[in-house]
Amino acid sequence: MSEAAVAPLPVNRREFLWLGWLASIALAAGGSTGAILWFAYPIPRAGELGAPFPVPLSDIPGVNSAPSNKYVVGRFWLANTERGVLALYMVCVHLGCLYKWVPSNNRFECPCHGSKYQLNGDWIEGPAPRNLDRFVIEAVDAGGKVLASTAKGDANADAEAGGPLALPDGAAGIVIKTVEKVKGKNHA
Repeated sequence: MSEAAVAPLPVNRREFLWLGWLASIALAAGGSTGAILWFAYPIPRAGELGAPFPVPLSDIPGVNSAPSNKYVVGRFWLANTERGVLALYMVCVHLGCLYKWVPSNNRFECPCHGSKYQLNGDWIEGPAPRNLDRFVIEAVDAGGKVLASTAKGDANADAEAGGPLALPDGAAGIVIKTVEKVKGKNHA
C-alpha cells in the first residue's frame, strides 16, 4: 500500500460536537478562574486601604498631642509619641468596632465594649485581648528614598516591628504602608 492512499479521516458530527463542548467548558472555566482571581487579588489605587499613603511632615501631629485621623480612607490614626510616630489601625482588636479619641481622657476608647488604649495604642482596660494593631511606616527623603522603616528586619527599625518611628534628619515625609499591618502585643 502506498502512503498517498492513506488519508486522515474527516471529523464526523459526533466528534465535532464533542470538541465544541470541550472547548466551551474550557473557555467557561478559564473565564471563571480569571474573574475569581481578579476579585480575590484587587490592586488598590492610591488613596485606598491597601495602598501606600504618603504623608507630609506638616500633617504629623505634635509630640504627645491629640492624634490625627485626617486619612480616614486609610483607616489609621497618626500619633506622635516621645519615641516617634505611629500609624494605628482604626479598628478595635476586640470585635472590630471603630474606636475614637476622647480628648477629655487623653486616650482612645471603643464605644462598643469599653476597651481603652493609650496614645501609643497600648491597652489600658476592657475586653480587648491585645494592644492596637499598627501599620508599617517609612521615612522618606524628598526624592522618595527610604531613610528608615518600622518593617520587621529593617536595620533602622525599632526593636518591635511597627514600633514608633523616630524621624531621621533629611526626612521630607513618611509613607504609611496600609497593606503591612503588625498585630498588637497580647497584654495577658
